Amino acid sequence: MNSWIVYSIGFVAQLLFSARTLYQWLSSEKKKTVVAPRYFWQISLFASFLLFAYGYLRNDFAIMLGQSLTYFIYIRNIQLEKQWHKFPLFARIFLLVFPLLVGLFYFNNNRIDTYYLFNKEEISTFLLILGVLSQLLFVSRFIYQWIYSERRKLSSLPKGFWVISLAGASLILLYGILRKDPVLIAGHSFGLFVYLRNLILLKK
Repeated sequence: MNSWIVYSIGFVAQLLFSARTLYQWLSSEKKKTVVAPRYFWQISLFASFLLFAYGYLRNDFAIMLGQSLTYFIYIRNIQLEKQWHKFPLFARIFLLVFPLLVGLFYFNNNRIDTYYLFNKEEISTFLLILGVLSQLLFVSRFIYQWIYSERRKLSSLPKGFWVISLAGASLILLYGILRKDPVLIAGHSFGLFVYLRNLILLKK
């Protein structure tokens, strides 16, 4: 596939992630406290769908890993917000089985084609480790948020979520710079400012 198409998918995904972050930030500024607005999780789910596809097309295991781990957390938060049932039935079924469909597609002659994921010509071992660790740290914010929200039975974005976001985004930005990936650089540069601002709002 042409590189400009691949990058277009990545930029659309990051624009959606940035849009949901901007939406959350402006909603929080308006209420003078950190909030998780109504469409935050819906936008997150669609952006995750696209960024996963971008990671696959870029042969970037770190991106795919990060999105696959947060995908169902987005869905669960939509359920906690009591918005999941408003999705059309076909959309709900497709979104739930999407990871399985990708897994089936990933099989090449009954084996997962790991060569393209871990091809050292595409990405060095150091960058692969940095990318995976930074994605795991970044994703852990949603695991923390999910457990926190389950205990409260309400979708929330606590302080720990923003602390982990700031640390994870910093590492992913470094990974993006070393990987020369404009999609990651653009997306996480903006995110760092919003994460810091949310921490300031919580402190106030």
